[in-house]
Amino acid sequence: MIKYSGFGRLASAAVVLGGLMLGASAKAQDISPEHLQAARTAITVLGVTDRFDNILPAVADRLKTQLIQAYPNLQDQIYGEVDKQALSLAARRGDLEKEAAMVYAKAFTAEELKVISDFYSSDAGKKLLKDGPIATRELMKAADIWTAGVARDLEKQTNDALLSVVGAQAPAADPAAAPKP
Repeated sequence: MIKYSGFGRLASAAVVLGGLMLGASAKAQDISPEHLQAARTAITVLGVTDRFDNILPAVADRLKTQLIQAYPNLQDQIYGEVDKQALSLAARRGDLEKEAAMVYAKAFTAEELKVISDFYSSDAGKKLLKDGPIATRELMKAADIWTAGVARDLEKQTNDALLSVVGAQAPAADPAAAPKP
């Protein structure tokens, strides 16, 4: 019986996953084609999925490295076959675009997506997409400097205040009791 326990967990996971997929499918049917198109336009304008363009080539390169380590004498065949198989899978990139559109359609109304697309298609929106990360990086540097200054000043001011309290509470020093050099 123990040797089948993994199968039971797998079956349970399949049932749960199936239920989730049916729920997602039913929810997907609630989104109109116009709403979905607005989401696709927004993700295109925003370049939301651009960062995923290198996933398949990176996976293919890792596989090539693994296979060449295992079969160094088949390097040419490995390169050719992995590239061929990767190209056959490239069409699946569209699946990610569909998923991204669904995510955005669920998160935003069609009207909101249109406003987002309109803004990010404008010169100001394009500039924000281009220069926003640089501005954020510079802001983070400024915040780090500001934090260091505030921490330094807080420590100094607190220490100065506590020293004045401690000094006021200390008994007056007796010059006769002072250690002799």
